[in-house]
Amino acid sequence: MNSLLNGIKNVFRRKRDTEAKCFRENQTCEGAFDHIDRGLCVVTLSQIVGSVGRYQDFDSRFKLKGHVQPDRLIRVRQAMREGKSLPPVKLYKIKDEYYVLDGNHRISAAKEFGRSEIMAKIVEFIPSSNTLENIIYCEKSEFMERTGLNVPNEISEVGQYPNLKDQVESHRTFLAGGEKPGATLKEAAEDWRQSIYLPMIDIIQKENLLGSFPGRTLDDLYAYISYHQWKKGRKRSYGTGIKTMIPRDMEAFREKVANMEKEKYPEMLRSILAFIIMNVEAKGEFRIVEKLFALPEVKEVHSVHGSIDILVKIALTRDLLSSDAEVIGQFVHEKIRQIDGILSTQTLIPSTSKIKI
Repeated sequence: MNSLLNGIKNVFRRKRDTEAKCFRENQTCEGAFDHIDRGLCVVTLSQIVGSVGRYQDFDSRFKLKGHVQPDRLIRVRQAMREGKSLPPVKLYKIKDEYYVLDGNHRISAAKEFGRSEIMAKIVEFIPSSNTLENIIYCEKSEFMERTGLNVPNEISEVGQYPNLKDQVESHRTFLAGGEKPGATLKEAAEDWRQSIYLPMIDIIQKENLLGSFPGRTLDDLYAYISYHQWKKGRKRSYGTGIKTMIPRDMEAFREKVANMEKEKYPEMLRSILAFIIMNVEAKGEFRIVEKLFALPEVKEVHSVHGSIDILVKIALTRDLLSSDAEVIGQFVHEKIRQIDGILSTQTLIPSTSKIKI
């Protein structure tokens, strides 16, 4: 009897592995019934894992199953090939996973064509189950909503996101008292990310501190060190680099980083070259081309025919405290994706180049 039951369970398990996830099941499991409208934003396709109503029609890779007529999918594929404007999909979000409310075929076609992102209207459902993971997630969600930041995102201890929010609010007070009298919380948060959070992360990495704290993340160490160093003023032994580089005051640390001589880092003089391909709303293409060309970092803009609408060449200045990928990602997020009418983007970074003049 036990072997029979195990066999039945394995059949259902294999069936689940080949199907897109069911939103209602996850919603019930997480107790996620309160919701927030997050508006329009770009979503990574790999995070779209299931469907609200049609999870049985698609497999886990969002390929249409054999029992479903492909007519609709064929029309969507053709529209994408011809570069036609398609409306944003509608998604439900639970934690870091997305479920399709409207646009299953658009998701399927986009994944099939190798796209990495898609424009979507998001409604987020907040987990209420009283687990450690969900408590941290809710703290993280509130921090990101208030600050507009998507980092840090790998903290594993309850109460650390509220401490980081206090840091950002303290930094806004500091900026308002001198450098930026009218600084908003989100403006202060971005300055905090660039001038405090990222430099500290860089020091932690160079000191190889993660090896001494198994099971912890870089964000965990940032939260722990900054809390004890700047809020509590407690003495801790982390390593030579931490002692010499991080003073007892957060703003003093920021000033110390700002005073670092860039001449010591000649790689900063080189620019970062990248190409961005995008799909846009047809009625706004010429307006979008003009807005893109007005950006100082944009060197070329081409409206093209085919499966993409616009090709953009950008040149960015290398940042001492950030990786090239972070610099490019921040530019795309803050400058490109804020232009109305852009439906999706994909960034291409050349590995080898030959140029004729």
